[in-house]
Amino acid sequence: MGLKCRFCLIPGHEIVEYTGREESTYEEALLSLGINPDTVLILHRGKSLPQDSVIEEDEVEIISTCSRG
Repeated sequence: MGLKCRFCLIPGHEIVEYTGREESTYEEALLSLGINPDTVLILHRGKSLPQDSVIEEDEVEIISTCSRG
């Protein structure tokens, strides 16, 4: 069985569901969604998570740190 995590993308508050293998990292998940991990912060309950950590949370916030314009 795979793991599931909901990503709340900020700005915009778009919710994206990620489904992957049990040992997936945030970096792998973000890349699979077309998001450069070096351009975002990953937060869970206000605490920053490293992009190379294994996904253990059910939901995280992904906050863009750069301009897309």
